[in-house]
Amino acid sequence: MLLMGTVARAEPTPGGRIERTRAVAVASSPAEPLPEVHVTGDAPTVLFFPAPIQTKTLTFDESRIRVLDTGALTIVLQAVTDLKEGERHEIGVFFADGRAPSRAAFVLVTDPTEVDTRIDVQRPEPPAAPCQNEALSRAPLPEDFVLLGYVGDQGVSVVPIKSADAEAQGLTANMGKLYLGNGWALVSVLIRNHPKQPRWTPREASLRRPMGPPLQARLVMKGGSMIEPGEGGRALAVVDMPTLDADTSFTLELRGEDGRSLKIPDMRFPKAVKEEVQ
Repeated sequence: MLLMGTVARAEPTPGGRIERTRAVAVASSPAEPLPEVHVTGDAPTVLFFPAPIQTKTLTFDESRIRVLDTGALTIVLQAVTDLKEGERHEIGVFFADGRAPSRAAFVLVTDPTEVDTRIDVQRPEPPAAPCQNEALSRAPLPEDFVLLGYVGDQGVSVVPIKSADAEAQGLTANMGKLYLGNGWALVSVLIRNHPKQPRWTPREASLRRPMGPPLQARLVMKGGSMIEPGEGGRALAVVDMPTLDADTSFTLELRGEDGRSLKIPDMRFPKAVKEEVQ
């Protein structure tokens, strides 16, 4: 029985699809695309994780995806109905141990020929520690930014970001700025944790648009990753600059390992940068 569970079954489902059991590795960095999982409206899919997960941090679209059961190592899910062609929904959950990658996320789609009945989630090993020469490399200098192409003829544009207050989450954001360089964008914001809330550790950042997929960002915390009750910390979210279209409004979303999140809406690119890229 154990051997049979490690290979794909050739029996079709009631919907005429082949059932599959396979291993899927989670993305090791925000820059990597999320792996796809094939779901349907008539067969459940089991995600089996290699380490305990925090079920309270599970996020998904409840209007299109049902979560039938959760456990320390498993999530059983099913689409409400078969997803339409081109319809894609993200589901994600944080691991309990905090080790990188700290979050497992997948894109759920419906395939006309097959369905994943079991996914054995694989977690990439953390990268090896840098050698001594790399660890002792010099700090970057101003000329490095020009030589590496991070600063072009237009320099770096900076615009302020409005403060945001997520009262229900016990978090506020202020003193924010949006930096735009040659091929990159960086959001810097000061986050404060309410005194009556537990410590908050942001683990993931993304820039969301009204249209199009979210832009996953590299999250850097200045002065430590945890923000204690009543304290503040500066978060920096960095993305490779996409090709701009007519939509220039973004919402920065910071998600923490305890399930609390902070959204900073209506961040806009400067008009000069928009016109130059278009």
